[in-house]
Order: sequence, then C-alpha cells, then structure tokens
Amino acid sequence: MNFEQLFQQFQSIKAGVIGDVMLDSYLWGKVERISPEAPVPVITLEKKEARIGGAGNVALNLASLGAQVSMLSVMGSDEDGRQLKGLLEDQKIKTDFLLESSKRITTNKTRIISRNQQMMRVDNEITADLGYEDENRLILAVQHFIAQEKPDVIVLEDYNKGVLTETVIRKVIDLCKHHRIITAVDPKRKNFFTYTGVDIFKPNLKEVREALNILSAKADIESLQSIHEQLHQQLKHQISFITLSEKGVFYRDSKESKIIPSHLRNIADVSGAGDTVIATAALVFAATGNTELMAEISNIAGGLVCEEVGTAAINKDRLLQECKHLLN
Repeated sequence: MNFEQLFQQFQSIKAGVIGDVMLDSYLWGKVERISPEAPVPVITLEKKEARIGGAGNVALNLASLGAQVSMLSVMGSDEDGRQLKGLLEDQKIKTDFLLESSKRITTNKTRIISRNQQMMRVDNEITADLGYEDENRLILAVQHFIAQEKPDVIVLEDYNKGVLTETVIRKVIDLCKHHRIITAVDPKRKNFFTYTGVDIFKPNLKEVREALNILSAKADIESLQSIHEQLHQQLKHQISFITLSEKGVFYRDSKESKIIPSHLRNIADVSGAGDTVIATAALVFAATGNTELMAEISNIAGGLVCEEVGTAAINKDRLLQECKHLLN
C-alpha cells in the first residue's frame, strides 16, 4: 500500500460534519491545599485554554488529515459561539453553514485539570431538540452545502444535544442517497435506530449493547457478527464499525468481518478518540472504498490521540509513519 499517495489523496476530498458542536474549555492548575470552607481541593489557576469540541472535533480531525471540511450545526448567538467559530476558521474549517440561534446557547464543557488529571467538569448547555424553525433552517443549510460544495462524504456526529433530530437525520440521509454522498454516523442512544440506510455505522460496544439490550460481556467474533445482524435488520446499513475500547475495533460489511486488535499505547486520556476514529474512517473509506483499510488506519488513529490529554486532533505525519510501520 502506498500510504504517501493515500494521504496525499485526502486533500481532494470534500467533507461535511453535521451534529452537536461544542466549545471545550480547560482550566489548568495545581493543587497544594484543601479548602477551609469545604473538603475540596483548591486549584491555583495557571493556564486557560479553549478547544473545538463535540462534532467540531470530528471536523478538526478531518481538517488535520488534509480534507476540505465544512461544519454544519446550530449554536447559540453568544460569545462562546463566536469564539468557537473563530477557532474553526483558524483551522481552515468552513463555517458558511454554521447557524446561530437566539433560542439556543453554545454548549461549553469546562474541565478543571491538575497534574494531568481531570478534577471536575462543568457543562453549560441546552439539550432539547431544535425547534421547528431552526430544524428547517439547518435542513436548508445542508441542501445549500450539497449544492455548492458537492461533498464526497458527510459525517453525522450525535452527542444527544438536540441538533440531530429525527427529521434532520432522515432528511440528511435522503439527500445523501439522492446525491450519492457517503454517510458515516457516530450515534448516541436517543436516535440510535433512526439512521436507516447509512454507509458506515460506528457505535462503541457499550452503546450497541445498551441499544440492543444485550447483557453478555463477550466481544468475540461470533457475538459481534450477531450484533451486526441485529443492527442490519433495523438499519439496513452497509458497514458496522464497532469500537471495542482497549480491544481494538470490529467491522462487518457485505463481504467479511474481522476484529482488529489495538496497538500498545501509553494511554493518557480517551476523550475525543471516537471523534478521531469516525473522521479517519470516513476519509479513508471515501478515498478507497476499502473497509479493512478503513478499520486498520482508524484503529491506529484512535490509539494515537489517546496519548494526549484532553480532546486532540490526529497528527497526520505521525499517523502516516505509524501506518507505514504497522501496516506494511
């Protein structure tokens, strides 16, 4: 496999990400004493940082791999939203189809970290579904995006924050089928079985067990093949791509199924790894149509970002070198 040529090919691929976009705020400090007011640590603040989170992190990973990316979502008409939009544009992610709404606030997850450990998280958000007006505005934005950009792949990234309603999901999938655009989905429980007919369906093992009400703890090939069959009965999708945490990933398409074990890593933080996996999978599949290669490279990418603290985008050059080393 010529990985240099493959990674070069990423630059010609146009991708859209639709879903719950967020701002990830980090407060870094050190703990030296316990508060006299309550039995809690006092953190001396040393650094503040803002990062792209949620579905925006999928867009960031796609952009880091070289793709031409647009972010489609509805956020608040507020300072957090303006900061988030600026961060996206700094990373060359198009925000032409990123909508503001006076009826929403921009989700902001603030993490307080000391000694590379998360001490607390504070979430500021609205999780109710989009209202009728915002729902229709987003669908119209998707239609304009498809007409103007002619994307190769669209990723639906669901965080259960209300942007991906049943109506939005069904309409986007219909539009993608009509225009022959690849669809890749990272689902959450609420709309798990709404993603009928997508190309790549990527839950993690815990999510799929909960959705199918499976109590078994097994993650062997027979159990996973049975899970695919149960999913396919309801979704009629093309590929099941299930992440298995430290055990790697499983895929099943119309031809074959396989468990790909994870590679040994120094794990620092697993947050955001799923975003990296779905972004890498969507891009590799759009470039090659090869399910096994998609799973192999995504598996490596997910492991690499787990070595970073907090949500972090994949490093394209490092991923390229790892692919050359591990897959050739």
